[in-house]
Amino acid sequence: MIKKDFLVDISELFINLKKNFSTIYKNSSFYEKKISKVDDNIFDYKPSPHLLSSIIKYQKKKYKIEDFALNSIWNDNLNSKDFEKLNNFFWFFSLDLKSSKKDTQSVIQNWINNNTKYNNKSWNFDLTSKRIISWLSNHELTYEDSSQEYKMIFNNIIKKQINHLINVVRSSKEVDDKIVGCAAIILTGLAYQNHKKYLSFGLNLLKNIIKSSIDNRGFPKSRNINQLIFYLKYFILIREWFKESQNTIPEYIEETIYYLGSSYAFVWQNIKHDIFFNGNYVSNNVEFDYYLKRLGYKFKNQEKELAGYAILSNKKIILTMDVGPSPGRHFSKNYQSGALSFEIISNGKKLLSNSGYFINKDNKLNSLSRSTALQNTLTIEDYSSCKFKKYGKLDYITDFDLKITKKNIVFEDNYWKILAAHNGYFKKFKAIHEREIEFYPEQMKFIGFDKILRKDTFKNIKFDIRFHLDPNSKIMKTQDNKSILIELEEEGWKFNCENFDINIDNGLYLGNKNSYKENQHIFISGMTNMANETIKWEITKL
Repeated sequence: MIKKDFLVDISELFINLKKNFSTIYKNSSFYEKKISKVDDNIFDYKPSPHLLSSIIKYQKKKYKIEDFALNSIWNDNLNSKDFEKLNNFFWFFSLDLKSSKKDTQSVIQNWINNNTKYNNKSWNFDLTSKRIISWLSNHELTYEDSSQEYKMIFNNIIKKQINHLINVVRSSKEVDDKIVGCAAIILTGLAYQNHKKYLSFGLNLLKNIIKSSIDNRGFPKSRNINQLIFYLKYFILIREWFKESQNTIPEYIEETIYYLGSSYAFVWQNIKHDIFFNGNYVSNNVEFDYYLKRLGYKFKNQEKELAGYAILSNKKIILTMDVGPSPGRHFSKNYQSGALSFEIISNGKKLLSNSGYFINKDNKLNSLSRSTALQNTLTIEDYSSCKFKKYGKLDYITDFDLKITKKNIVFEDNYWKILAAHNGYFKKFKAIHEREIEFYPEQMKFIGFDKILRKDTFKNIKFDIRFHLDPNSKIMKTQDNKSILIELEEEGWKFNCENFDINIDNGLYLGNKNSYKENQHIFISGMTNMANETIKWEITKL
């Protein structure tokens, strides 16, 4: 143990020394000279700002640059969130094109005057990437009708920032940031069309991102649905830049979009509902669908299982379940330990819903939302099916790999079944959790079997199975304490379990980004008293 702690301390010391050396180097005259080497290529391809509409939240009301207090816009007292918004310049997309070009360009000139040299705050990797995309995409205000001197300064600072991105992109730990940086580098390579170095570097980086973070079925290795949609948006954006600039679109970009799009059709377009697994929450993808339709993209996928998610549906019911393993440790930063958790959607309303995900990692609700107790599945002795360990200042990653040991999916007109088992509780309790959910469409009845299969029966263990409800649901226990009635708008359902206690408890719904509501959940509690325990439950429409 002492040796392990010593090695950890040495490792952290080495990492801190490396960071300190990197900071000193980036603030040195050597680094300034290195990133300042730019050529005289002119800004040729002018990208259309509307191509960013899948990523930028456009304001319905457009503002004029004159509406802003330009003299105080760089106030030193800005909080970190406002500083980011100001320095990524995505707010330029909300400017009316009737705004003064002179005033808009003076804002950029002021930024350059104050930030011409690298500093770790305003030259942050993500801010720099977004700033370049915004400045180039809003060229009608940021570049057109300006003096030759301003154009030269503008072109030089764009390339200087790109040189910086190229130097630091490989040390960036966040894949999402790398994709934005990669997009900025590729756009600059297209905009300054004689600059082959930028385009070549950006495309090679894109290939590495595809190889390292997307599986061969076109799903992020994180199994994160939000990340899937994020990837699809940026790959389509890059493709559209190639198309608009009349450059040949690389085949691997077309292929990646095809597979990402197929995965998107599976998790969203086929069912038009957000499913709350592994970092997902309400996403409002309807606007993105309009964007895809406008640009002529159509995706299809008729599979019943993909990337560890099973989705069975007809016109009235959607049954979905997480039947996949935990992602690789370094892809698990937003993973929720919800193996075999499931959701039921009835006539467009969530009957059973996992609790959702609180994305803000500064908040304690983030770690809480990772726990198995907030998912519709089984816990043993109040432990989660995955253990997490700290990674960096705010992140947590899985401490071991949860595996699926059994899986079977049946989808017929009058009978559905999803069966799966995982080993998340085996190391601590020598137990396998197996879940089987059957659905009989004609009877509108779900029958569930949760099995705890044990090799060590030395002592009994406590288990809980939770069924989280939408905040709009109303529930009450029947007088015989054997059933619970669920009212979901105009629908009525009955939940029952014959052999174990069922109760109602309060909980949290985290389905809306970085917010919470109170909800309720049904839970079954008990103690195992034999080697293989089976808990049967039913949900029937009234």
